[in-house]
Amino acid sequence: MDHFNSRNGVMFAEDVDLRTIADAVGTPVYVYSSATLERHFNVFHEAFAPLDPLVCFAVKANSNQAVLATLAKAGAGADVVSGGELKRALAAGIAPEKIVFSGVGKTADEMRLALEAGILQFNIESEPELEALNAVAASLGVVAPVSVRVNPDVDAKTHAKISTGKAENKFGISWQKVDMLYERMRTMANIKATGVDVHIGSQLTELEPFRAAFARVVELVKSLRAAGHDIHHIDLGGGLGIPYDPDVAAPPAPAAYGALIRDVLAGLDCRIILEPGRLIAGNAGILLTRVLYEKIGDNRTFYILDGAMNDLMRPAMYDAFHHIVPVEDQAGDSFAADFVGPVCESSDVFGTGRATKRLKAGDLVAIKSAGAYGAVMSSTYNSRPLVAEVLVKGDAYAVVRPRVEVEDLIAMDKVPDWI
Repeated sequence: MDHFNSRNGVMFAEDVDLRTIADAVGTPVYVYSSATLERHFNVFHEAFAPLDPLVCFAVKANSNQAVLATLAKAGAGADVVSGGELKRALAAGIAPEKIVFSGVGKTADEMRLALEAGILQFNIESEPELEALNAVAASLGVVAPVSVRVNPDVDAKTHAKISTGKAENKFGISWQKVDMLYERMRTMANIKATGVDVHIGSQLTELEPFRAAFARVVELVKSLRAAGHDIHHIDLGGGLGIPYDPDVAAPPAPAAYGALIRDVLAGLDCRIILEPGRLIAGNAGILLTRVLYEKIGDNRTFYILDGAMNDLMRPAMYDAFHHIVPVEDQAGDSFAADFVGPVCESSDVFGTGRATKRLKAGDLVAIKSAGAYGAVMSSTYNSRPLVAEVLVKGDAYAVVRPRVEVEDLIAMDKVPDWI
């Protein structure tokens, strides 16, 4: 469920007419719904309430300060994968004891920043990383809390570019080497093993891969405890999918996911950490864009938008589907058209063969389910300005990231004296 609905033939974000935002802020622009962010967080949290979970929003999905602050107020922690994301989470008011640091390439400076902040745990992904963290912690005279991310070699049955739990993926420690790494931690004065971490991929549409991975983690926790390790956290990652295409069956609901986890982890007596990102923010945002031209070719019609692949990368990178709808209802018969952007790449396509009514230059179009991995992945390719972002709450809206204009980009460049 989201809060982007049509009233008298016009799409609103909560109680704000999208035409008002487009006229005041310009297009393309990301529009987020506070009510949707809050609802999705609460529904997810309630699905695990009997387990008293720590729900750490995956900051990589949407790192806007207003979005993070909204979720912090709702009680969310944060899953970060860089020093920059850590700083963003802290600046948004997320308590350090609710922050976990994931990722395969943490630098010494990032480790130092996180240790000084006092985060909950590091999710370690290799032995060299563990050695580096031990050295940094020793230099500060502190003990680093650590969970090892295990790679359970489970096929998540999702897109290859967002699968993270198979043996050929770069993430995690192989199942055969996990015990050895926990034994190595026992000898380190500045490392304390506190948990186990697993994350098998993103946009999962079936529950069975989760069951297979989590069952292996339960076995591991029991084995580690038997060996004398004080394991009291299980970080189960994120990955539950969202509905992008209204004509395709929706992924399992959080309630079903919660029931599965309660079943698999029954009696284990561990604090559960979860890292949803897309599930919270995906359908809480749209990319609002205008039609520049209708181009009628020999065998197809193109609607060229002012939004482009540099603004929303997912279709070009993942062949991702995003539902595309006009902001104002259109008259006439439906026909098939392609929605494309102006970037000089053949991959700059948002959707092909989409059913639509006839549109004209200036008409507004909403690209839905763009609240996750949208603005955070945007770039200035073709020297296009970074897109503005707007947050709506009820009948009010605010620009929460101004558009970065081309003049600002040019000013960042420095021409050497010798030119």
